[in-house]
Parts: sequence; structure tokens; C-alpha cells
Amino acid sequence: MARTPSNMLPLGTKAPEFSLFDTISDASISFNEIQGKNGTVIMFICNHCPFVIHVNSEIISIAKTYKDKGIGFAAISSNDVVNYPQDSPENMKAHAKNEGYPFPYLYDESQEIAKAYDAACTPDFYVFNSNDKLVYRGQLDDSRPDNGKPLNGADLRNALDCLIEEKENTLLQKPSIGCNIKWKV
Repeated sequence: MARTPSNMLPLGTKAPEFSLFDTISDASISFNEIQGKNGTVIMFICNHCPFVIHVNSEIISIAKTYKDKGIGFAAISSNDVVNYPQDSPENMKAHAKNEGYPFPYLYDESQEIAKAYDAACTPDFYVFNSNDKLVYRGQLDDSRPDNGKPLNGADLRNALDCLIEEKENTLLQKPSIGCNIKWKV
């Protein structure tokens, strides 16, 4: 399996706006509609990537825990569905229902939003503060498929705790590693 790292968008970057089709609700949802009062997590994921499959349970757990702490969540799939039909909106909807996603699962058909976020891989995580400024980007934790390290969301959880507690995040922000986004040709 390919191992592509995050591009590590500069901290302080303003969250790119979007309005994308939510495969769960069949409605268009904007960044403003998913914002939390304390911050917002944007995740680039897809249905078939083994790195995403590995972390699905933890991202669901984190979203359920931190939603009640004023953090908004959304997942975006930007993959080329012509060459990767398993990531089609219909399959995204079925996957989200099967996994029990407690957040919108948005389809970036044009891939413009992935480009605006400089997303490179799945999964790729971005945390914005209440002023929509980037305060964290990178990995969920050190766990990868088959590396034996515990799946605990430590890096993302720490970033969210620092945000909520208004503390500086002093931990090294490591790039996420995963499958590359499947760009259209």
C-alpha cells in the first residue's frame, strides 16, 4: 500500500470555505454549518483506503466525544470516482451508514476543496480554532495498519484538548500517512 504524507498546511491558515454535497443527508453543507463554537475538524478520508479503515473507529469515537465539547466535524472524500468507483457518493452514503458516522460525509467532486486545503492523503486531519485559523494538521496518532502501535487518537485528542483549554499545543505535529488522494487525470 502506498504511504503518502500530509503536506502540512501552514499553521494560522484561514479555513477554506466550501459548500459540498453531504452523502448522508443528501443536502449541501457549508463550512459555516459544521463549525463548532470552540473549533472545527476537517478530515479527508475515503471508503477503501486501508489507513482510513484502520482509524474509522477512533475518528468516530473522537467525534462523539468532542462534539459535546463544542467541536464541529466533517469528513470529505475527494477521490476520482471514475477510476475508484468504491468511493462514489452512493457508496459513501452506504459506508457512512454502516460505520455510523456522526458527522457529514461530503463529496468533493471537483477536487477543488482538497486542493484548497492542500490535502495529500487519506486520512488527513485539520483543526481550526473558533476564528477559523489552523491550529493543527497532521496525524491522528502513531498507529498504522500492521505496525502494532495502539490506535488511540493521541495527537488529534491532544490538539483538541489544547484548543478547548486554550493552551499552546507544544507537541510536534507529525504528518499523517496514508493513501494518496486519487486525483483526476
